[in-house]
Amino acid sequence: MNASELIDTARLMLAPGKGLLAMDESTPTCNERFASLGIPQTEASRRAWRELIITTPRLADSISGVILYDETIRQRCTDGTPFVKLLNDAGIVVGIKVDTGAKPLAGHAGEKITEGLDGLRERLQGYSAIGARFAKWRAVISIGPGLPSTACIAANAHALARYAALCQEAGLVPIVEPEVLMMGGHTLQGCAEVSMQVLHEVFEQLYVQGVLLEGMVLKPNMLLPGLNCSHQDSLDEVADATVTVLLRALPAALAGVAFLSGGQSAELASARLNAMSQRHKWRLPWALTFSFARAIQQPALEIWRGGAANVMQAQRALGHRAACNSAAQQGTYSAAMEGMGNAINDV
Repeated sequence: MNASELIDTARLMLAPGKGLLAMDESTPTCNERFASLGIPQTEASRRAWRELIITTPRLADSISGVILYDETIRQRCTDGTPFVKLLNDAGIVVGIKVDTGAKPLAGHAGEKITEGLDGLRERLQGYSAIGARFAKWRAVISIGPGLPSTACIAANAHALARYAALCQEAGLVPIVEPEVLMMGGHTLQGCAEVSMQVLHEVFEQLYVQGVLLEGMVLKPNMLLPGLNCSHQDSLDEVADATVTVLLRALPAALAGVAFLSGGQSAELASARLNAMSQRHKWRLPWALTFSFARAIQQPALEIWRGGAANVMQAQRALGHRAACNSAAQQGTYSAAMEGMGNAINDV
């Protein structure tokens, strides 16, 4: 492990005014989203969509790094340029999703454990050789009657820590993603209690495994009431609750936090990040930014729908969404920016 290189890469990923674009959807997930919009579920369509994303003009103004999938990191643009080379030339750091998905946790109905540790050392070495400089592993934690169990939290935290240690051994910055899911009727306070428990266990396991905190990035959920909760808290309440838990649970040595969007609408994800930046950024010991997937991609995907004639308009929408989140990271986002995006898309 080269500590200084890991720290330098983490700093690039967390550059001021920028965030991470997650485009690491698995083939089944990507095909499902295509099917809902009538887009052919083929390798050619997936390649075309991902080329649209990474060739978006001035993407590097707002995006410091992208998270790719195994298929994507090996793909090329229409002109034959490897995706990795195009991104590197633009100054965007390349990352790779390395877990193999969440599977049912034996003995614990309704809970999951993320798999993929078998053979991970060799896979990380291979991705590093292709050009990846960071990786991502996602664990999912559900809230419900009797959930989550201590066993589920402990098993996923241990797997996240082992993955992170293997990443750093291979010279890759690990993104550690313990996602407390939005589904359910839990309150904001309920989310806070579970998130606190999860984060404490994750960082305990990271310490046990000897992970360099300055050379890793945490990708947590924002603290939110469940989608079925009758009371949906305000932007400021979400911002205050989220930052309070992070300050209580995260070591100051951590390089930074890059929030997942977790199914939030594009506008809400931006507004909530902006509220955190405006109200709390001055007192945070680590960088705070975004690592969004659908909250950046979905508006553009709905415009594109597989049509070559729609590429430029879709790219404008994607670039606008990235710029909104760049502003939110700096605390300068406003709802008026959404109107500007609509005007661009009407051109």
